[in-house]
Amino acid sequence: MASTAATVPTQDQVLVPETLLKKRKSQEQARAATREEAQKKKEANKQKRSVIFKRAESYVKEYRDAEREKIRLGRVARQEGNFYVADEPKLIFVVRIKGINKIPPQPRKILQLLRLLQINNGTFVRLSKATQEMLTIINPYVAYGYPNLKSVRELVYKRGYGKVDKQRTPLTDNQIIEEHLGKYGIVCMEDLIHEIYTVGPNFKQANNFLWPFKLSNPTGGFRSRKFKHYIQGGDTGNREENINALIRQMN
Repeated sequence: MASTAATVPTQDQVLVPETLLKKRKSQEQARAATREEAQKKKEANKQKRSVIFKRAESYVKEYRDAEREKIRLGRVARQEGNFYVADEPKLIFVVRIKGINKIPPQPRKILQLLRLLQINNGTFVRLSKATQEMLTIINPYVAYGYPNLKSVRELVYKRGYGKVDKQRTPLTDNQIIEEHLGKYGIVCMEDLIHEIYTVGPNFKQANNFLWPFKLSNPTGGFRSRKFKHYIQGGDTGNREENINALIRQMN
């Protein structure tokens, strides 16, 4: 009688379930797709950073050329025995410094329109005949003036929050700005600052995207006669360029 030898299955003969093979294949495809997407995103971000850097450089050149042009026009005017009068400012920064008690309906409504709902709230405003009349009405409750580039940049970078789904969201990433203002050509912080400072064509959209700035009490406090006009030794009303010193104290 012939004897039959028992066969022992080797490792190569171990069968893998078909479901496991399909799962491994789908996982490998998912990982490959993720790697490809990450690579594309990395390349896109690299190109975007290059564009942002070039834009920032162009803005710096634009600001520098504008300052040089002012100096040149001033020199020409002096040589001809005239006075150089700069263009009327187009941008105003308004800070609310008085509370909500015993405020008449009209100034209360204007403060709401300017989104100055709390003490030490600040917003940018385009200067026009209408806004000038509004500021005249709310003079006893606010301090305002003409912010320079340094003040605008410090406010946006340090205190800047965006309105995302009606929520106050910190501007920690240019992606947030691009998602909400990209259709207006504003894709980064420098674009946003430039649009605000120059009061560009999309100023309204950019300014509405910015949440009202929540500032601190000024270093050293306000003057003792807080609710008199600034030129009378108080704090309210138009400070012109001196608003920049107040922004430094409150930022």
